[in-house]
Amino acid sequence: MISLGCPKNLVDSEVMLGTLSRERFEITTDPQEAGIIVVNTCGFIESAKEESIEAILEAARHKETGKAEYLVVAGCLVQRYAAELAREIPEVDLFIGTGAYHRIADLLAEREATCSSGARIVVGKPGGISTAMGPRLLATPPYTTYLKIAEGCSRRCSFCIIPRLRGGGRSRPIDALVAEARALAEAGCVEFNLVAQDLTAYGRDLGDGTTLARLLAELVKIPRIRWIRLLYAYPWGFDDELLSLLRNEEKLCKYIDLPLQHIDDEILAGMRRDVTRGEIEELLGRIRDAVPGIVLRTSFIVGFPGETEAHFEELLRFVERQRFDRVGVFTYSPEEGTPAWKLPGRVSERIKARRRKQLMAAQARISAEKNRALLGRVVPVLVEGFSEETDLLLAGRMATQAPEVDGSVYINDGFAQPGEIVPVRITDTHPYDLVGEVVLPAGEDEWQDARSA
Repeated sequence: MISLGCPKNLVDSEVMLGTLSRERFEITTDPQEAGIIVVNTCGFIESAKEESIEAILEAARHKETGKAEYLVVAGCLVQRYAAELAREIPEVDLFIGTGAYHRIADLLAEREATCSSGARIVVGKPGGISTAMGPRLLATPPYTTYLKIAEGCSRRCSFCIIPRLRGGGRSRPIDALVAEARALAEAGCVEFNLVAQDLTAYGRDLGDGTTLARLLAELVKIPRIRWIRLLYAYPWGFDDELLSLLRNEEKLCKYIDLPLQHIDDEILAGMRRDVTRGEIEELLGRIRDAVPGIVLRTSFIVGFPGETEAHFEELLRFVERQRFDRVGVFTYSPEEGTPAWKLPGRVSERIKARRRKQLMAAQARISAEKNRALLGRVVPVLVEGFSEETDLLLAGRMATQAPEVDGSVYINDGFAQPGEIVPVRITDTHPYDLVGEVVLPAGEDEWQDARSA
């Protein structure tokens, strides 16, 4: 299984792995040994499409050099370009869209039973949602996971192709999510990252009073869960109940991933974000007042059609004033089939790259200052194992550092097993990463300070 793209796509890959494993398919991590190779693709922006095509072609070569007999391609790229892919890459045996990935075992069995030749395309209108806990074989380390609470998106941001690829927003029932989380926790998972295309819209489509706050209130009751983190939250839906939970529940990380995309009202209107600068600033103030110490991550798009230097300078000044803890910056990628594709005033790649570099440099200075404020503090760190760079360092993350997208804490003194949450004193800081030492045994006051950090 080759899984590309976002964590939400990774969950789909894990469901496919679980489905195949349940049907007695043997899973291998060596593509040369695999009889069937599955590539779960991303088709969100141009760079993701290019990566997916390269992965498909690389997998196809294993049909010549390895044991592979079948090549399956699934995911967003298939949902968008199935016919073109089938024409251009005849080595693929089966194409599966975003609404049929859970049928992979049956589709493979049908193909084998009929001994058919030529590519089969199974792509329909995206829809449906799992109401029960389906099989999952985690591709993450056993102590951490993503919990996908909804599928699709009912918003219509002008730059985004996701509603066409995934359909409108569909929420999973609370009882199904609690059952899945409990099973994963009993298997050793302590960190849960909640994901959806629009996290704060969770439950709105069900019409029965289901909300994100009510889901969180149930998840925190599961005994073995230690950290729950919110990713992909749209800047609305933060009612008093949700903010109160974030403030008071120890298991809820004081962290929100809140993609804003821009701050200029003219650009926000062009993006069809349905939110204004004033509303964004009011929300940020309300979140910070309600949840002291909250860490905010956001992301922005530079170079959207019509973005002038004045628009960009407004965004830059906003980032410098707000002093976000984490920021990701993307250059606008024109996607055919989106409303923004037809907008005039496209910005050159050179200018987009320069604006991204400038915004990231400003954020790096802010991040460095915020990290220096942690020097000498004792913080809880989830240990992930040895650093990728050297076996002389352990690597881990604080509750305010999401996997993959945020920095790490490198431990150069002391030891702990992967999956343990231990107190670490910060001894050195960098713009995005921290260095520290394990504090064991911790004094009562010191460990209490770490728990509340």
